[in-house]
Amino acid sequence: MEGKRSKVRMCCLCNQSRASLNRPKTLQQICRDCFYLSFENEIHQLIIDNHLFTPGDRVAIGASGGKDSTVLAYVLSKLNRVHNYGLNLFLLSVDEGITGYRDDSLETVHRNQVQFGLPLKVVSYKDLYGWTMDEIVKLIGLKNNCTFCGVFRRQALDRGAAFLKADKLVTGHNADDIAETVLLNILRGDIARLSRCSSIITGEDGPIPRCKPFKYTYEKEIVMYAYFKRLDYFSTECIYSPNAYRGFAREFIKDLERIRPRAILDIIKSGENFRISTNTKMPEQGTCERCGYISSQKWCKACVLLDGLNRGLPKLGIGRSRPGIGCKEENESRGVKSIESKQCGSLDF
Repeated sequence: MEGKRSKVRMCCLCNQSRASLNRPKTLQQICRDCFYLSFENEIHQLIIDNHLFTPGDRVAIGASGGKDSTVLAYVLSKLNRVHNYGLNLFLLSVDEGITGYRDDSLETVHRNQVQFGLPLKVVSYKDLYGWTMDEIVKLIGLKNNCTFCGVFRRQALDRGAAFLKADKLVTGHNADDIAETVLLNILRGDIARLSRCSSIITGEDGPIPRCKPFKYTYEKEIVMYAYFKRLDYFSTECIYSPNAYRGFAREFIKDLERIRPRAILDIIKSGENFRISTNTKMPEQGTCERCGYISSQKWCKACVLLDGLNRGLPKLGIGRSRPGIGCKEENESRGVKSIESKQCGSLDF
C-alpha cells in the first residue's frame, strides 16, 4: 500500500490534491481546480495589463458555438462578475448560410444564450449580401471559398457590433490561431499585416476595436477547460474548410508543439518583435466609396467580391485588389467611420 501511495502524483501548485492533468503550456502536473484558477487568472491579468476594457463598455462577443467562443463567453462572463469589470456583454453570431454546419452550431449558440444569460444578435450573409455560402460555393466551387467567407464574416461582425452599439468586439482567437497567422503572413510576404497580426487589439482606426483575450491561451487548454467544465459547444469543422491554405500552417504548428510546446509562444513573440522599415510605404486607410467600410482602395474587398458575384464573375475579386477598382461615382457619405446604417451592395443594413 505504501508503494502505491508514493506513486500518486500531487498537484505541483497546491500540493493538496491529486494531479489530474499535464498542462500543455507549462507541462505542470496540476489538479483541476488549480488548472481552472491558472487559466482564468492568466486571462484576467492579460485584460488588466493591456487595458482591454473600461467600466461601462458594451462588449460584443463573437460567438460561433465552437469551443473557443463558448469558453470565451463563459470565462468573460465569470470574470466580469468576479472582478467587477462593469461590462455589458452581448453574444454576436454570423449565419454564413452553410447547411449542416452553421445551422447546427447556431442551435448551440442559442443554448449558450440561455445558459450564460447573455443577449444574442444574429446577422446573416443572406440579409447583408444577398448570398449564402452554400450559393457562393455552388457558383465558384471549393477553391477560394474561404476568401469570400473570411472577408464577408469580418464585415458582418463589424455591422452586427455596430447594431449593438458595441464599444469593443472580442473574438476567441487563441495562441495557435495567432501563431498560424504570423507564419502565413511570412509565407505570403504580407508586410502590411506582419506589423499588426500579433496585436492584442486591432482595428483601433476603424469603427469598432477588436480584442483577443485568448492571445496567449493554447487551443489544447481551451479544449480541456471546456471538457472539464462540461460546457456546451459545437465541435464539427466547417464542411468547406478542409482544403484551406491555413490548414498547412496549422499542421506545422501542431508538429512544432509536439516537439517543443513553447514554440507557439515563441512564434507569437517573434511576430510582436517584427519591425517594418521606415522606407516601406504602408497603405493609407480610407473608406469604401460604395458601403463606407474601412478600406485602402476605392472599394473595400467585400464590395469587390460581391460585385463579381452579382455580375457572374466570381473570380473578379480573388487575389490582391488593384488600385482604382470600384465605382466611378462619389459616395456622399465618404469619410464617415460609422457603418451601422451604410449600404452593403444593394441591401441596406
